Amino acid sequence: MLRPYFSDIWRDETVRDKLSWYYNVLRDLKPAKFLICKQIPCDRDPRLMAEAELWNEHNALRPRFHDESKALREGELVAESDKKPEFSFLDVKVELLKRILRKCVFCEWRCKVDRVDGKRMGACHLDSTVRVSTFFLHQGEEPPLVDRHGSGTIFFTSCTFRCAFCQNWDISQDPGAGAPVSPGNLSLIIKSLRSEGAANINLVGGEPTPNLHVIMEALNLTSVNVPILWNSNMYLTPEAMQILADVVDIWLPDFKWGNDRCAVKYSRIVKYFDVVSRNHRMAHENGDMVIRHLVMPGHTECCTKPVLDWIAENCPHAMVNVMGQYRPEHLVAREPEKYREIARRPSTREIEEARGYADKLGIVWEPVS
Repeated sequence: MLRPYFSDIWRDETVRDKLSWYYNVLRDLKPAKFLICKQIPCDRDPRLMAEAELWNEHNALRPRFHDESKALREGELVAESDKKPEFSFLDVKVELLKRILRKCVFCEWRCKVDRVDGKRMGACHLDSTVRVSTFFLHQGEEPPLVDRHGSGTIFFTSCTFRCAFCQNWDISQDPGAGAPVSPGNLSLIIKSLRSEGAANINLVGGEPTPNLHVIMEALNLTSVNVPILWNSNMYLTPEAMQILADVVDIWLPDFKWGNDRCAVKYSRIVKYFDVVSRNHRMAHENGDMVIRHLVMPGHTECCTKPVLDWIAENCPHAMVNVMGQYRPEHLVAREPEKYREIARRPSTREIEEARGYADKLGIVWEPVS
């Protein structure tokens, strides 16, 4: 199936409806959410607050953020680019993440290690340093995310999963890959990508979650208007999701496994379905969304159909991409006898069955290729 041209995809009323906020930020008709956060004033210096006070302040400022976002969406409020309070809602988020980093619970492994001290590593094997493998205008994403010039994709190293078939294993399983970036460096990367025509800033990896502290600080240093795209395995904690939800303009989450047994066996991850479904639901309530489901060979009944059933019931406004490009990589390619059941590409029949099932459920989906 051929990729629609970017101009054609935005003529589709369903796509425009489901991705309306993202489209307006993409076209500079509305401000990105992180810019709105920067305009919500905080009366005190967040650096002087205790962690409990920071959470209270965060929870108190969220309703104002949502009110302003709604007013901007409905045209009842015009963005004020010169409105710069001394301390903002985004400052509170930055400071909260710095505190959490001292006892890290960004993801549901909840390692609680002091990543600033860096003497003991958690599941991501990262200290406080953030490393970027590469960044560029990516042409291979879904049509609405590519638009004219491409998605401004930033690949972070490391991951919270250990997928046996990972296609990006060279950066996801090597936390030392890439080059260190400061918040200032990352902000310059964001500005550079947007100036080159990036439709969005696509935060991916590996996995962006362990890098939240530097990502948020970089956004606080960024003034250019650009949609923020969260491209993730969605294994975040509720704490991390609360902080993140107000800055993401469009979510690009992965929902792979329909049960915990398959998740443990192939991704070495526990509590998968409960955690990921919870976060998909929260993301759906807080922004536009394109959900990716990768069709795994031999997993149509145990994973694909349960995942699509859940999405249809719980995320009715999301677009869904049923992806057929799985191929044996990483450990599966090296030890095919050990992973015999997934050591092949999905068949045409499996892909057609998955996409037909999504269509029957009334889920809008756009293939990558």
